[in-house]
Order: sequence, then C-alpha cells, then structure tokens
Amino acid sequence: MTNTKRSKFAKVALILALLLPVYFMAAALGSKFGLWDWRTGLGTLTMTAGPWLVGIVALIAVIALIAALVRAPRKGWLMALIALAIPAGMMAMAANVRSSAADIPPVHDITTDTANPPQYSAATVAAREASDANPLRPFDVPLGQFEPWAEVEGLKDKTEAQVIAESYPDLAPIITDGDYRMALVAVEGEMREAGFSDVRIDAATNTVEGVAETFWYGFKDDVIARVAETEEGVRIDFRSTSRVGQSDLGANAKRIETLSEAIRTRLES
Repeated sequence: MTNTKRSKFAKVALILALLLPVYFMAAALGSKFGLWDWRTGLGTLTMTAGPWLVGIVALIAVIALIAALVRAPRKGWLMALIALAIPAGMMAMAANVRSSAADIPPVHDITTDTANPPQYSAATVAAREASDANPLRPFDVPLGQFEPWAEVEGLKDKTEAQVIAESYPDLAPIITDGDYRMALVAVEGEMREAGFSDVRIDAATNTVEGVAETFWYGFKDDVIARVAETEEGVRIDFRSTSRVGQSDLGANAKRIETLSEAIRTRLES
C-alpha cells in the first residue's frame, strides 16, 4: 500500500469513527421526535446494529493503524489512532453501563409509600393505556407472578415493596410543617422547574401529576406527588413510573430524590 493510500485509508477510518456518535444520536433523537418507535431506536438501531457498527469501525481503524506503522514514512498513524480511540471509548462506556445496570434492580415503578402508593388519575391511566405502557401492578405481590420477572432468580419471590426497601433504603417521604396548600404549590413549582410536561394539581385528591421525558429516546415517565395532613405534619409521598422498559436503570428513584430535595429547599426558603 502506497503512502498516499495509507493516508487516505486512515482518513476514511477517522471519518467513519466520527460518524459513529452521529449514528447513535440519530437513533436516539429519531425515537424522541417520532421518526420511529423506541423499539426501533433503542432495540434495533442501538442495541442490535450499534455494536456491529462499532466493531467494524474499530477493525478498520486497527487495520489503518497497522498499515500506517508497518513501513516508513509512517503517515496517517495519528488519524488511525484517533479513529481507534473513538469506538474503543464507546465500548468502554457500554461496558460501564452494563456493569452499573447489573447492580440496579430491573423494576420501573418506584414510590415512597409501597403500602399505600399514590394513585394516578384516570387521565394519566388513559394516557398510559393509549401509549401501550407498562401496566400498573400492585407492590405487595411477588414479582414472579408477572411475566417480565417470572424467571428472574433472586427477584421472582420478592414483592416490589421489598425490592424498593432493599435497593433504595434512603427513599422517604417529605414530612414538613406548614400548610398543605403551600406544599402542593411547592410541588407544582418544582415539577415545572424540572421541565415536566402536563403538570396539574388535583385539589380533590391533593395530588400533583406531571410527565418527565428523557432527552435521549424521549422515554416518558409518569410522576405523582400526594400531599396529606398527618399527626407528624404535612406528608408528601412520591411515585415515578416508566411507561416502557422492564428496568429504569435507577432513573425513577433518582428523580424522586432530586425532586424531594428541590421541594425541601423551596419549602424551607
């Protein structure tokens, strides 16, 4: 291979490597903006075709790097090395995500009150049904009775209430002094501040609902907060539920924690 050809080959490898992030962004944003559904964006384009593309580009980059280094003058080796670094970095990120996911329970409905969870309104239930979302299951029934978890060892004999208590021991309601109406306004304000859509207060049930949407893929999660006056003070319970996917990768618990902290700060101020 001539010097010119080796340099061009390295350049092609670099261009292909630079196109990899563009491909994955297109797969995610295409789902978000309705060009295809999430199963195509995440399943087919990202999880199935994605690793093949990353592997092919990495192989091309390796060949380009070897070709650049095998004979002097060694031109194009830096482009080939950068081309190899991009898919290698993607592989490392994917491995890290898989490792982190292994430590997160594959559930998608999280609440601070598993004994008496906040109940979504009829409008939210209808929206979930219209989008073919995950069904809302009871928290006190063993997960093995439901299809996604029927064969999952270590999980099928536990209720979701047990899983939440074991996995998220710090997840708790807000107990605060003051008027419950102020609490409702604080919850509504922080949901809007967080960028939730369709935020609304139901004065009859003392609840606030909203829809959180991820930037990538446009996954929607329903969120509800329930405000109640108790002997301890005003109690605010939360529930966050993914519409699709067996596991939320910890997103719902994290959302509740973040929202709770923001509401506490607002109430204190």
